[in-house]
Amino acid sequence: MSNYFIKMFANYNWNKVIVFYIIRRNLMQEELEVEVGPSLVKQNYNLVVAESCTGGLVSHRITNVPGSSDYYIGGVCAYAYEAKRSLLGVKPKTLKKFGAVSRETVLEMSTGVRKLFSKEIPFENLIGISISGIAGPGGGLPGKPVGLVWISLSSEKGTWAWQKVFEGSRTQIKEQSSDYALKILLDFLGGNLPPEE
Repeated sequence: MSNYFIKMFANYNWNKVIVFYIIRRNLMQEELEVEVGPSLVKQNYNLVVAESCTGGLVSHRITNVPGSSDYYIGGVCAYAYEAKRSLLGVKPKTLKKFGAVSRETVLEMSTGVRKLFSKEIPFENLIGISISGIAGPGGGLPGKPVGLVWISLSSEKGTWAWQKVFEGSRTQIKEQSSDYALKILLDFLGGNLPPEE
């Protein structure tokens, strides 16, 4: 490589690249939560969310959108076993046998959060999204590595669950999990729900 290119590379304003990447990343994230609203309203659905490893990130992103009160009812951050049992109705035997990060648990979480909010909103009009995973950096187990996340969607049409393994820091895993949950929701609303994993 010539000295000219070495100097050009060394003197390049990489801050602009970093800022562009951050802005682009934020715009990509916003697109997901912005797209959700009109589809929910058009199909007469309301959204409720049960989160564990994401700590309320999905709800945070949804409520960043102006007008989200038209379709977002509320969420539960059920981090501990006790919260999953008492707030969402996850069975003790489910947690004992399969653990918090499992298909069985997120299925009960997504159905449970719909039941929790169905006193005011008809059960059939509610879509429940749930997330439980291991965001790291510790907590991984044999068969359940750091980055393992289960996501479930429950509606009047059925209840499904998907397993993903994400890489990166704790924050990155939480962000990727919320991205995937919103993508699943959009796919469902568009009639293109992916196969369960």
